[in-house]
Amino acid sequence: MSKLEIVKVPDPILRETSAPVDSVDADVRRLMDDMLETMYDAPGVGLAAIQVGVPRRVIVLDVATDEEEPQPLLMANPEIVQLGETLRTHEEGCLSIPGVNVEIERPAEVTVRYVDRDGAARELAADGLLATAIQHEVDHLDGKLIIDFLSRLKRDMIIRRFKKQQRPASV
Repeated sequence: MSKLEIVKVPDPILRETSAPVDSVDADVRRLMDDMLETMYDAPGVGLAAIQVGVPRRVIVLDVATDEEEPQPLLMANPEIVQLGETLRTHEEGCLSIPGVNVEIERPAEVTVRYVDRDGAARELAADGLLATAIQHEVDHLDGKLIIDFLSRLKRDMIIRRFKKQQRPASV
């Protein structure tokens, strides 16, 4: 396994729609493993392949607390098939937009269909933080970021700040 570089805003790849995975083969498993290592190292609770520059529908998650055993979830072609009616507001951060947190209201429960690391079709009903993290990562696969939940003015200010940070310093 190896750590991958996390793509940051305003890189345009983050706005791309990710392509489905044809099958979970050795390359996809290696990508999942590398993404998991990258996510744990960051540290974060979720990571989409597009965030490491790979426009494929692959996400990894682990919402276990530090006191719990790791509970990694590796998903290819995740598809949210049902959203709960109850809403939950949670402050979300993003490894591609470090230092920015956004209060976002999302359904508190989701059901997601996906293919696991072994190529088996699965369905998972999730609630709480896991439901939020799944929705957040699936948004990435569709080119949507947490800053899209903000007003245009706030979103533009954040993007300008990141563009400014990328400029080389004058000597």
